[in-house]
Amino acid sequence: MRGLLCLALMAGMLAGCGEPKLDGSSQQAFKDSAAKVAASLPEDKRKQFASDVMVLAFQGLDISQILQGKKNAEGVSADMLVALNGKTAQQVADEANRIRTERAERERQQALTEIQELVEKQKKSEAAKTELARFQVSKSRFYQRAKEYGLGNQPIIGVTVNNGTASAVSRAYFKGTIASPGRSVPWLVETFNYSISGGLEPGESQSWSLAPNQFSDWGKVEPPKDAIFTVTVERLDGADGKPLFDAGSFTERDATRLTALQTKYAQ
Repeated sequence: MRGLLCLALMAGMLAGCGEPKLDGSSQQAFKDSAAKVAASLPEDKRKQFASDVMVLAFQGLDISQILQGKKNAEGVSADMLVALNGKTAQQVADEANRIRTERAERERQQALTEIQELVEKQKKSEAAKTELARFQVSKSRFYQRAKEYGLGNQPIIGVTVNNGTASAVSRAYFKGTIASPGRSVPWLVETFNYSISGGLEPGESQSWSLAPNQFSDWGKVEPPKDAIFTVTVERLDGADGKPLFDAGSFTERDATRLTALQTKYAQ
């Protein structure tokens, strides 16, 4: 029995010795040996071999060292040859598959971390919307007023708000929409904000008449008489000037990214 095992082992070693190997002693030696290795493979496996070689060749490539001038093209080429030297096609394939598997696992872990971060961001955004709904816009009006001095009209945004939150607000951010009933496309959708002098304490109400730049989109829009101006609260800053509630923190781009990651890395 021991004799049979020894014969089998020797046969395997001899077969391995007969397999062509990559020679990384020089560029020309590598080119010639790679051609021999590829020629020894079935035609349908040669493309995969070329792909596997590329995986191993670029595995240890450090772009930062190249950009910092710590390594030149000759040094990079030498590292690649060392990584491939003496390997058979099967060894190249095994190593390449190991690298791909490890890379895929790293990508999966990074994706799962990003999913968790985006989900938390989405939850905070939804919670912010609940709080922002307490900061009510009871009246909103948009119109053009003839300028007292100079040419043209001055766009005016009139809003009345009530702070139903439990916090003082120093600045409020809004999204204004001018649209006509029965029309799917608004005449204008634009943001604006207002720094509240003295702030707005919980339970307080104020009315503001804001004058946006006449050369902005506010000054260019000419809505018909049936157009309706609606205002939604997008963000509120607290007494310290920092964001208190922000519904826009979770963007459409975030939502698209989250859906794509969850679809690809469904648990």
